[in-house]
Amino acid sequence: MEVTGQDPHPRALVSGGAGDIGSAISRSLAVDGFDIVILDIQPESVGESLATEIAESTGRDVRYIRGDQAVATTVQRVLEADGPFTLAVIAPAIVEAAPILELSEESFSRQVAVNLTGAFVCAQHVARHFLHHHTPGHIIFVSSWVGERPWPEITAYAVSKAGLNQLVRQMALELAAHGIRVNAVAPGIVRAGLAKSQLDNEPEYARRVAGAIPLGELQEAEDIAQAISYLASTSRSAATGSIITIDGGCSLGQLR
Repeated sequence: MEVTGQDPHPRALVSGGAGDIGSAISRSLAVDGFDIVILDIQPESVGESLATEIAESTGRDVRYIRGDQAVATTVQRVLEADGPFTLAVIAPAIVEAAPILELSEESFSRQVAVNLTGAFVCAQHVARHFLHHHTPGHIIFVSSWVGERPWPEITAYAVSKAGLNQLVRQMALELAAHGIRVNAVAPGIVRAGLAKSQLDNEPEYARRVAGAIPLGELQEAEDIAQAISYLASTSRSAATGSIITIDGGCSLGQLR
């Protein structure tokens, strides 16, 4: 999906852009015509290899910066040194599965800190960056289908994503007057990243998944990247406060 608009070289920050889903997003946006800065906590060898591969295959300017989006000074440094940006995709997340009666306070707090607080920190600084540069920019979060529908043994993750969905709406409402759009893509059960790890290592999780997707297939990382590209296209300028669910029907209810 080609980028249109006045800026011939739009620039995107992809936080969490070196993971399974994040790398698909980074690659898709580069194909669309964005120059990319990837911010992630992956080792530099991993991130730089990915950046080189995407740059060589797309002809775009792609850079990797190792850092944590939850650290305000890191985000600010990246925005000041590598901008100006017109788009930010915020994708990092962790999940630590545990039954509700066994979920520790520490685990709950850790997941909320990464999935919700860290996303807020990054998005707030991005919004300030857009305002500083008088840019009608766009922030896109990666949420989850469980932000709207509970799923066993991932209470902290689900709660953090429910909070993220409301953060999308709050930011969209308050920033609309500045021409800044805020949206999210909510993946279902993706054959990548967090879900793939659970599928490979947790038999009970895999059993639940087998009957949970009405369309009968796991989503792929590329499915999520395509949805991000759809929202990122400037032709979708009326969309703000939207959460696009790409879940094969998971959120409709489990099949039995």
